[in-house]
Order: sequence, then C-alpha cells, then structure tokens
Amino acid sequence: MTMTQISRMSEDEARAYLESILWPDGPACPHCSSREVTRLRGKAHRKGVLKCRTCRKQFTVTVGSIFEDSHIPLQKWLLACHLLCSSKKGMSSLQLKRELELGSYRTALFMTHRIREAMTAPLEEALKGVVEADETYVGGKPRPKDGKEHKTGRGTDKTPVAVNVERGGNSQAKPVEHVDGKTLKGFLAENADPSAMVVTDEWAAYQGLAEAFAGGHEVITHGDGEYVRYAGKLAIHTNTAESFFALLKRGHYGVYHSMSRKHLGRYCHEFSFRWDHRKTNDGQRTVAAVAGAAGKRLTYREMVGKPSEEVR
Repeated sequence: MTMTQISRMSEDEARAYLESILWPDGPACPHCSSREVTRLRGKAHRKGVLKCRTCRKQFTVTVGSIFEDSHIPLQKWLLACHLLCSSKKGMSSLQLKRELELGSYRTALFMTHRIREAMTAPLEEALKGVVEADETYVGGKPRPKDGKEHKTGRGTDKTPVAVNVERGGNSQAKPVEHVDGKTLKGFLAENADPSAMVVTDEWAAYQGLAEAFAGGHEVITHGDGEYVRYAGKLAIHTNTAESFFALLKRGHYGVYHSMSRKHLGRYCHEFSFRWDHRKTNDGQRTVAAVAGAAGKRLTYREMVGKPSEEVR
C-alpha cells in the first residue's frame, strides 16, 4: 500500500487494515490466544472491540502491540510506519512531528522508538555462505569544554557497534561493550552458520575463527592497503559490512545527529531491518514492520528508564 492510499484511509479502514496484518488468520485473543471471540457491535461499545469467549476479556487489535494505549489515530500510525520504512537513512522525530502534525516532540520520539521496537527481530535462520564481520564506532567528537582529546578508531570514547552481514542476505548489528575476541567471536557464533566462510579485517580479536567455521576465515589486511583480493572467482573483502556502516553513519550524521547509548540498539535494529528488506518495495517493507508490532509493547517508562546491563 502506498503513502497516498494510507493518507486517504478513514480510521475504520486503518483499523481493518491493521487487523488484516496482525490477524491474518482471523482475530485471536492477546490474553489467552483463543480464537473463540465475538466482535461487540453495541452502541455502548467502541469500534473495533472484541470479547474472548474463553477468558471473557475484551480487547482490540492494538492490545499487546506497540500501538497499545496510544491516543494517536491508527491512520497516523500507519503513515509513521511507512515514512520510517521508506526513508533509506531514517526519519527524525522532529520531522515526523511536522509531517503528521503531532502534539509534541516527546510524542513523536516515543512513536519512532515503538516502531523501531517492532523492527526488532531475531534472525529466522543463521547467516550462511560468505559472512562479513566488522565493527565501527558511533558518537560525536568531544566538546572543547570537556577537555578530552578526540581519538579515532580503537581507543575512542565512542560506542562500538558490531555487524555480521551475509553477502546477498541479512544482517545483525548491535552495540557492544568491548571489541575483544570473546565479544566479537561470540556475536558471530550467535548469528553465523558453522558452515559459513567468515571474512574480517586483521583485528587480533578475530584470530581463531578458522577453527569454528567449516568455510574458513579469510583476512583482509587494511593496514597494508589491501581492500579486496580474489580467491578464484570469489572476492575477499569486507565492503558489504562497510556499506552497512555507511548507511548507519549517514543516518547518524545527516538525520538523527545524535544516537544515545541507551537507544543505540534500537537504531541498529532499524537499519538492519531496512537492510534485510532492501529488495522489497516500500509498501511491503511497511507491512513487515507492522507485522512485527505484535507482542512488543513498549511503555514510556521502559523507554526513558535506565538501560539494562545487557546491550540489546
């Protein structure tokens, strides 16, 4: 569905469209998963309310999802999902506030983070074939008044982000506490199939990967000016992972300007989601994001609370 089609929807049509995505096999109770439900159509009932005949609780399509307890019209929610999914480098909360005429920046910020939560999903299957692994650092330069020296690369105060990318396939990215062997090799073990070939740069933390992956471990020595070489017809490089980071950095510098450590994990999920759905059109990408909204309620208290010890 296009942006124009969504903008012409009434609230009832938006609700029906949302139900078709979240309930493709018909309504299901979010409290007990029963499909023995009744749609309440009385004058005293709000539109879209159903009642479960098993647990006797009432619900709508928004219960248990990122849309729960929101006073924003569902049509605007669908527009927001489409805007965030169709913008290659993301869309700032301030721009979303202007585009959708939302009441405040806080409302728009909460909205965008809930959509990013819907974009969060584990890999359906492990990365196979050629898997590139790399890391980068996200953050701004220290302000002069802080009296800190601006360092680049390893040793910087910026937040490290690791990524594993399957050539021609999906990706997984997340902020990490350290760029040591235990962290980076552990992240690869979570995401890559043991049959994969892993390609990395010469960073010492990646040593020993050949023993863990049947496809072997190829190393590109960037320090010697090597960025690609060929093993027969196979190109050995980490350019795919670098391309992922290029989009993340362009979104950081050009759109969001600031990504706090607390929320960096959700920004990584956002860029991974768009990367994984890069071969679909904007409408299909939006449907995939909305479909991921079920069971992922995010409250404002959770969003602004202290980050957990484990970085998502």
